[in-house]
Order: sequence, then structure tokens, then C-alpha cells
Amino acid sequence: MTQLSRKALEGIESWLQDPYIDEETKQELRALEGNEQELEDRFYKELEFGTGGLRGVIGAGSNRMNRYVIGRATQGLARYILEQHAGKEGKPSVVIAHDSRHFSPEFALDAALVLAGNGIVAKLFPSLRPTPQLSFSVRHLGASGGIVVTASHNPPEYNGYKVYNDEGGQLVPDQAEQVISYIREVPSFADIRSLTREEAEAQGLLVWLGEEEDEAFVDTVASVSVNRELIAAGPGKNFKVVFTPLHGTGNEPVRRVLKKIGFEQVHIVPEQELPDAEFSTVKSPNPEERDAFKLAIALGEKIGADLLIGTDPDADRMGAVVKNRDGEYVVLSGNQSGAIMVYYLLNQLKETGKLPNNGAVIKTIVTSEMGAVIAEHFGATVFNTLTGFKYIGEKMNQFDETGEYTYLFGYEESYGYLAGNYARDKDAVLAAMLIAEAAAYYSTQGKTLYDVLQELYEQFGYFLEKLESRTLKGKDGVAQIQGKMTDWRSNAPQEIAGVKVDKVLDYSQGLDGLPQENVLKFLLEDGSWFCLRPSGTEPKIKVYFAVRGSSLSDAEQRISHLVDAVMARVDA
Repeated sequence: MTQLSRKALEGIESWLQDPYIDEETKQELRALEGNEQELEDRFYKELEFGTGGLRGVIGAGSNRMNRYVIGRATQGLARYILEQHAGKEGKPSVVIAHDSRHFSPEFALDAALVLAGNGIVAKLFPSLRPTPQLSFSVRHLGASGGIVVTASHNPPEYNGYKVYNDEGGQLVPDQAEQVISYIREVPSFADIRSLTREEAEAQGLLVWLGEEEDEAFVDTVASVSVNRELIAAGPGKNFKVVFTPLHGTGNEPVRRVLKKIGFEQVHIVPEQELPDAEFSTVKSPNPEERDAFKLAIALGEKIGADLLIGTDPDADRMGAVVKNRDGEYVVLSGNQSGAIMVYYLLNQLKETGKLPNNGAVIKTIVTSEMGAVIAEHFGATVFNTLTGFKYIGEKMNQFDETGEYTYLFGYEESYGYLAGNYARDKDAVLAAMLIAEAAAYYSTQGKTLYDVLQELYEQFGYFLEKLESRTLKGKDGVAQIQGKMTDWRSNAPQEIAGVKVDKVLDYSQGLDGLPQENVLKFLLEDGSWFCLRPSGTEPKIKVYFAVRGSSLSDAEQRISHLVDAVMARVDA
């Protein structure tokens, strides 16, 4: 039986005695008496900022998502916002959006009222909106920052709280550390300054956003289209798209953007159209998983759809399903979709004479090299960043400041993409538009996106990737994950799957001018690589694999051997 640590005991007692905490929350904790393992997990630490800000299981406790943890985080953020705004005219403002999860509207309003209590104008969307729209609106409205309440594609018991800077990007490490230090300096929940909704509205410190901002976002995304007139004039009329928002925020904006650029045959999966905090039709609301497309595939087969698209609950990740040469639907990986979009976008810009000489494509260190090879073929410079779109956004800001490069496209293997300079986070609304546009364009040549992918393999090499992960929950899980990283770091293999390890990149040392991060990447003599990385948003250790073969069968054989050898040690 787990024995409660001193920190957990002190935390439980503090919450039970705190007059600021409501009786319902205290009752939730009292009901757990005797369940030491659960209580230890709720109080052995405070919920930490990871690659996506705060994210955790909903419930009472310092290591859970609840209004008190959010209130304290927002009080620390308010101090940071006020400090950054010092010397500027007018009141600082923060845009707030939320997804369809349990307590998302309540948490968003709680955050808004704490900001208002600190004299900061909270500009709040009244109902669910996509994360990329939050990023856009921060920039569009000239706000001092942003908050989005979401747990992305996590299971339904999770929620989260992502913070954005005045550029519309998620906080980078030095900014996050400053906010974290201010959160730690909030001595108690009683020190959280908050107004009532009525007080905040009366003082002009709570402003509700609406249709005008929605239209601005949709128009801006549609403006990134590179073949809008062609789609509207022909293929958009008959090209059949099945779309599922997986019960999340993508429903309206994706449909509006597709309609705006000329797609007339967009069919929504009816069972997954409306918000559902339980995501009851899927095991996981994640477009990376084939199971998430089960209903979309059934509808696609029924109507003869040319393309299936899915977005995660906060619509920052997009997955696509295409027909192979046997007429069967296959789910594209994030790397494959990214490579197709890089090729389509850069090729179209080149054909229309709009491809800049100083174009840049940005990807993460765990993303396939296929997109990089394609980008370099078109003369673009490729930049690598750590995992997390905030780093891609930071690079975009540097391009804006120096003018040295023109941003063209950024992407992650985890289904996150952005073209256009209007936001600083991945955008599934944009990605849905771009992949649909590419599919419709190539359909005029008698090709599916599967055909295009095979042509890209033949031209640029047979790149294959795979992701394995192991979920290790709770305090013990954290220790196990750290133990595995320590083992690989201190006992790096000389060879793996019969191939010599050529180089070990330990990003905890801050390589290539990147921030320090607990990531290990092993480069093999044959050009293959694998990478170990603890997730910043889930209790998982992730292992990424990539190979480049002389043929598809060669690549499949290489990656199979590599995965088996590495995971045997990871699981040992």
C-alpha cells in the first residue's frame, strides 16, 4: 500500500482547512480517505507546465485540473501580463477560448474573472472555438496574451490550460519560467483576485467576442489557398469530402472554410458532429488513431467519398484518410500528410512564380526528413526545432524581425501544420483546407493523394516512420520514465538491430542553439534514426523511428527490425 508522503499530507490538510475552497471540493477529498495511492497522486506535486502548459486529470488536488489550480495560475499570469504591459497605453487584454471538454466553459470564465480582478480586459468567446483561432485572435486584436482551455486529444477525464504570448504563440521556456515563478509566489488561494461576472462586465473588463472575429479568422485561413479559383471553377463541385470534428471545435470553421474556397460536397459524420465531453463514439478523440475514423470510413464507403478528414477536439491537429490503388481507405501519417502538403504548396508557388528565393520550412527534430528533402528540392531552407509548435512560432517571429527568410510551412509529425503567417500555432482548419485542395487539384490529373505519395517516394526516397509509446501513470510512472531515459543516456548502445550507432544527440545539453530538453536521438550509420522523449502532456515515454529505404519493402523491413530491437530494451 502506498504511504502518503509528507508533502501530500500537508497538501491534503491545507485544502481541507482552507476557507477559500468550497465544501463540494472538500467532500470529494474526504471521500478518498483510505485511498492513499490516489491521494498521493493528487498531492505529491503541483501540476506543471509542459509542452502544452497545464494539463491533467480533472479533480480536487494540487496535481489536478480544477478552478483553484487555474485561479492560481491565472493570478501568476496576470502579474506577468501587467509587467510586460508596463509603460504602454491603455489596459492590457487577454483573449480566452475553450473546447468542448468537461468544465471548459467554467474554467475559461474563472480565468477571465481573475484577469478582470487584476485590471486586465478579458476577451472571451462565448462558446467553443479552435485553438488556432485563439492564436489568430491574439494577433488580430492586438492583445497582450491568450488562454485556451483544452486538453487537445487527451482522454475525456483530462482538461488543460494553454497560455499564449502577445505574438499569439505558446509561451517559450524563458517566458513560462517567469510565469511559473509568479505562480509559486501566490501564497494562498485567498490571494487570488477575482471579480464577479456582473462586476467585470459593468467595468468593461469582460468583453464577449463573436461573429466578427469568427469571420475574420475564416477569411484569413481561406486567403492562404493557392488554387482557390481552380477549385471553385471545377473540382470543388463534385469532389466528395467526409469530415468529422470528433465532437470538438472544428465543426463550423472547417465547413465554412471549405465552402468559401468552393467545396460543395462536404459530408459531416452525424454521430460526431456535436460537442460531447465524453467523446462517446471513439476510444480516443485523436486523428492519429485509425479507430477515430471508423464512422468516417463507413460514411465514406457509403457515399463514395474521395477524401476523409478528421480534427481533434481543439482543432489544432488534422488527420487525412485516402483511397489506395485497391480502393481501400488508408490513414496517412502526420509525416506523410506533411510531405504531401510541402510538395503541393511549394510546387504551386513555383508554378505561379510566387515561390520566394528565401523561403523557409520548419519542422521538429522528431519529424521525418522526407519533407525536408522535398523543401530543399524547391530551394527552401529547412530549420529544425524541438517538439512543440511554440518553437516553430518562435522561429516565425525571428523571420519577421530579420526579414532573412520568408516562412512557407511548418509542421510536426503529430499531425500539426501551419501555412500562412496569421497565427503562431498549428491549425487543423488550415490543414483541412490545404489537404482537400491538394486532393481535388490532383484529382483533375486522375490521381489520388495515395498516388501522389507513391510518386514522392519514387522521386525522393522511401521514407518510413513509426511512433511507439508506453503509458506509465502516477508518481511511480514518472520515476520509471526518468529511469529509462537515464539508462539510455548512460548506457548508449554501440549498435542496434545490427547497425552501428553513428552519433548520439543529447538535447538535455542544449544542442544546435536549442533550449535544453530531455530528449535523446540516436543516428545510425545507414541513415536511420530513433529518438526517446518523455511526453510533456501525457504520462508517456514516446519513441520515434525513421528509416529511408531503397524500396518500400526494404524500408518496411528496416523499420520493423529497428522497432523490435529498440522496444525490447525499452520494455526490459
